[in-house]
Amino acid sequence: MVFSSTVFLFFFLPIVLIFYYLLPGKFKNSILLIASLIFYAWGEPVYIILMCFSTFIDYLNGRLLAQNNNEKRRKLYLTIAILINLSLLGFFKYSDFVIRILNNIFNLDIALLNIGLPIGISFYTFQTMSYSIDVYRKSVEPETNYFRYLTYVSLFPQLVAGPIVRYSTIASELKSRKIIFSNISEGFMRFLRGLFKKVLIANNIGIMYELILASDFGTLSVMTLWLGIIAYAVQIYFDFSGYSDMAIGIGKMLGFSFDENFDYPYISKSIGEFWRRWHISLGTWFKDYVLYPFLKSDKVQKMQSWIKSKWGKTIAKNITVSLGTLLVFFLTGLWHGANYNFIYWGLYYAFFLIIEDIFLKKFLRKHNVISHFYVMFVVIIGYVIFSIEDMTVLSNYFQGLFGFGGIPFINDTFKFYLSNYGLMIFIGMIFCLPIFTKVPDKIKDNALINVLKGIAYIVLFLISICFIVSDSYNPFLYFRF
Repeated sequence: MVFSSTVFLFFFLPIVLIFYYLLPGKFKNSILLIASLIFYAWGEPVYIILMCFSTFIDYLNGRLLAQNNNEKRRKLYLTIAILINLSLLGFFKYSDFVIRILNNIFNLDIALLNIGLPIGISFYTFQTMSYSIDVYRKSVEPETNYFRYLTYVSLFPQLVAGPIVRYSTIASELKSRKIIFSNISEGFMRFLRGLFKKVLIANNIGIMYELILASDFGTLSVMTLWLGIIAYAVQIYFDFSGYSDMAIGIGKMLGFSFDENFDYPYISKSIGEFWRRWHISLGTWFKDYVLYPFLKSDKVQKMQSWIKSKWGKTIAKNITVSLGTLLVFFLTGLWHGANYNFIYWGLYYAFFLIIEDIFLKKFLRKHNVISHFYVMFVVIIGYVIFSIEDMTVLSNYFQGLFGFGGIPFINDTFKFYLSNYGLMIFIGMIFCLPIFTKVPDKIKDNALINVLKGIAYIVLFLISICFIVSDSYNPFLYFRF
């Protein structure tokens, strides 16, 4: 699928755009729908049926919700839509995980199903669920045209790896949108920046971390392991934010305004801030559809109303928010993958968020330098948990990272990786910072600077093409989620 999606972006996309711009407005959604289905079918043709079934259920439930004022029936329709969506996601993504758990607990020998994971199912499932919930809440009008709704869900720029685009964000644009040259130009430049992030930085740095994980840990050193996980931190940011940039850029070229998905998360000074800047569409989804409903639920409100003292209310509020945070980040971890390490990773972040909320807020606000190093340490350690699914390898990596296991602090292996990948890691770390937002407008608008910028984009684009054609290592990390 990685190769086929790359082929689509570089060879099929220009063809789609030509037809899209030449044909009248009433045909644009049809072009988008056909292109999106071809894009998905290129790698996973059989799963088009699954996506069409899922979208039809949500479309139908949306119509039923709008036509019915009986609250019990409306809740029933919403429950059916959510259960069907979660059942499909659970079956394809978590069935083998559940079987492994049952086998371990009860000493069984149930055969694994080994079902292929439909690409992007976690993303489009959350999109369709958000639509049903919003229609139930009457915060959006239900879509009356199934094919327009299917176009929304299957939009190829964001279908396989996000960002999670809510129906309310682009509802009006689905019906009518203007194609403006400035938006096409801006979108194309945004697409190129995402391409450079992905191909020139993420891919090249990612090779090093893969080599380190595949090595005999006895031949490594403490500094090699730290260099490896720092490289992964740079890789995953540029991989995922690069894809988001490409999706947002293509969306803009097509006349859509997708929300931002990243806002320089590595400059954060608290874990809470980090999650407001990282994978924004997922974080806001869990806030709006899990955390806030939990905190505002009747049982929680009733429990808090029983408590009269000021201290009691404070403690009850902290406990409630902590439970909500645990629930959200347990689900966040589980959303990312059907393995224990993802659950541990989610609970790991929940722990720091709870500690921050109760004890560390004021301290972190007052000590900017300390808070920044604290965040990066927590995030980098979290990536060890996130990136290694094998518990034995995970344990060995942690031991080596902190000097246990008898490996040296530094050796020739570290020097080799540093000399070959150090400059690329450094460049990646620099571009993780919002350096271009600090450039004065006079420099940005300078004619000579713009010419040089255009030449640089052309050169980087040609280099990217060469890397894509010649390099076999071209994964999108978030395709598997």
